[in-house]
Amino acid sequence: MMPKTRFMLPLLVVGQGTKSNFCTTPFWIGSRNLRSLSFTTIAVNGSTSSISVNSFNIKSHKHLLSHHLKNQRLDDARAIFDQIPSPHVSLYTIMLLAYAQNHRLCEAVNLFRQIPSKDVVSWNSIIKGCLHCGDSVTARKLFDEMPHRTVVSWTTLIDGLLRLGIVEEAETLFWAMPSVDKDVAAWNAMIHGYCSNGRVDDALRLFHNMPLKDVISWTSMIAGLDHNGKSEQALLLFRDMVASSVTPSSTSLVCGLSAAAKISALHVGVQIHCSAFKVGYRCFDEFVSASLVTFYASCKQMETACKVFEETVCKNVVVWTALVTGYGFNNKHQLALKVFGEMMRIGVLPNESSFTSALNSSSGLGDLERGKVIHAAGIKMGLEAGVYMGNSLVVMYSKCGYVSDAVSVFKGINEKSIVSWNSIIVGCAQHGCGMWALALFNQMLRERVDPDEITLTGLLSACSHSGMLQKARCFFRYFGQKRSVTLTIEHYASMVDVLGRCGELEEAEALVMSMPMKANSMVWLVLLSACRKHSNLDVAERAAKQIYGMEPDCSSAYVLLSNLYASSGRWAEVARIRRAMKHNGVVKQPGSSWLTLKGLKHEFLSADRSHPLAEKIYQKLDWLGVKLKEIGYVPDQHFALHDVEIEQKEEMLSYHSERLAIAFGLLSTVEGTAITVMKNLRVCGDCHNAIKLMAKIVDREIVVRDSSRFHHFKNGICSCGDYW
Repeated sequence: MMPKTRFMLPLLVVGQGTKSNFCTTPFWIGSRNLRSLSFTTIAVNGSTSSISVNSFNIKSHKHLLSHHLKNQRLDDARAIFDQIPSPHVSLYTIMLLAYAQNHRLCEAVNLFRQIPSKDVVSWNSIIKGCLHCGDSVTARKLFDEMPHRTVVSWTTLIDGLLRLGIVEEAETLFWAMPSVDKDVAAWNAMIHGYCSNGRVDDALRLFHNMPLKDVISWTSMIAGLDHNGKSEQALLLFRDMVASSVTPSSTSLVCGLSAAAKISALHVGVQIHCSAFKVGYRCFDEFVSASLVTFYASCKQMETACKVFEETVCKNVVVWTALVTGYGFNNKHQLALKVFGEMMRIGVLPNESSFTSALNSSSGLGDLERGKVIHAAGIKMGLEAGVYMGNSLVVMYSKCGYVSDAVSVFKGINEKSIVSWNSIIVGCAQHGCGMWALALFNQMLRERVDPDEITLTGLLSACSHSGMLQKARCFFRYFGQKRSVTLTIEHYASMVDVLGRCGELEEAEALVMSMPMKANSMVWLVLLSACRKHSNLDVAERAAKQIYGMEPDCSSAYVLLSNLYASSGRWAEVARIRRAMKHNGVVKQPGSSWLTLKGLKHEFLSADRSHPLAEKIYQKLDWLGVKLKEIGYVPDQHFALHDVEIEQKEEMLSYHSERLAIAFGLLSTVEGTAITVMKNLRVCGDCHNAIKLMAKIVDREIVVRDSSRFHHFKNGICSCGDYW
């Protein structure tokens, strides 16, 4: 005989109003009868009815367990589960899925083994949980133990293996799958898995062999082609889908527009836009609208992108972000930030992508103040540790001249991607912090992050700006031997730059001549620039000849060679080059400098008097000129590249664009604060010497970013150590 157990069960008393009252009464019951137990419901009028306690308990227990699991109280949920006599299999399934989702796989498997009557759902759930935790071995073992497999069982295992990159085993299972079970979902899973693992040709072959295709099949294949760099082929497949009378879904339209945007296929994208209009997605589906905005922005059609945005009925954060990103892509950074501000003003909460786009526009403007405001808003929303926003913050602070802040942000990123490491290494390189860059690279290797081509570019740049020739040689050799990295022409140009800056011009020229690919004008320009630094006319003339043969209208080559002749006092050669430039219609890029204050960009050209504060700016420069001479500054006339009198040379040097921008910054900012100036060309040697002393005179830090790197001037010295 079964032992008796004493239970306190509720006696439900139902009143005539809207409220019910519960009381408990003790009674004895055999445990074997628990599943058939019923409540007795006594109404006020004396009538009775019965409610099945089995169905009531399952529903209430599910609700209670779900409540705890939703609030991340897994152990509390397990404590309640353990108090349930003879739990239903569905309750077991809830618990084992929760364990797997929290990567407590051992507990999930142990609990699964305790289920007295396992159904196919519980089998499929534990297999899915194992795959979620990355344990394909246990998943396959459990699959093999299943007494009965459904199409869901097969598809779950195949899809999970593909997500883990175990493609060959997934292939074997797919072809071993019984034909009767191999439905369109299984084929779609295999196509998606092939594409996700870069095997797009295998996916395409499988797609063409499918006995039956649905819209998901077409969409998966279109997306796979697009994501694997075959956007043109993706658009052709989209056309075939429409020709096959398959009505595109919103996801299909989004994938087609993505492919059209990547290759700026305006005509095809307009046709997809028409398709969206026909099936009714144009104004009411936010994701299609966002994709249309992105597409038109990518094709430089911002007016049309704005029109799509205005016509969208429900503008969610995705649509707003698409417009912000579109303006940024078209270098309309002020408008991008204006849209971002409007988005926040009307209460649309930005996501990480919104912040990333806004920060990129702040970087484009060099607007540190705006970037800090956006950073603060991101902190309030708890997004600052996200990898995408973190990467954008690293780039923003680096580009605005604050590499220490960039490093601080980098340290706070929770899960650093290769982009995070590359961004901070490149940022340190731009600021001449070569040892920081190398230390970060070593830390990157310790954390088992595999470097790529961009990592090498950053490291070579760091070595170039810090004069670390031997380190650069080691990196170039090390990466050249890595199978995962392919040396590109940009890497050879970077190595030529390192050699050239260190004065190894003959070795640099030999490297150019021995490259496995034909050197382009960029590589020869790097060498020509190094010749200017070291006054080597022989190599410079050979480099310039190569450039003229490839790019006859390259203004940089004419200017560099002309400046080299001018600094050597060979004015006849300077005149000859200038005549050649005029004859060939080559126009020199004017040197300009700018700084951003309160969201406004103030730009200056050399000897520029167009600024509203021009008179005060020149007065400030004249005052600085007097102070400079008092502490022994003598203009270096080698950088006055015209054959004029000494007094004229000194005046020309005094009013270079970066000096005008610095003077304006001194007039327009609070004393003691740093001034950050951007310049489109390299800062000349005379200005470099003068700005070091200016920083000392005004007791401020002056940051100048030229076309090569950042210079931090403070207390009469520069962060570059006079090596740039």
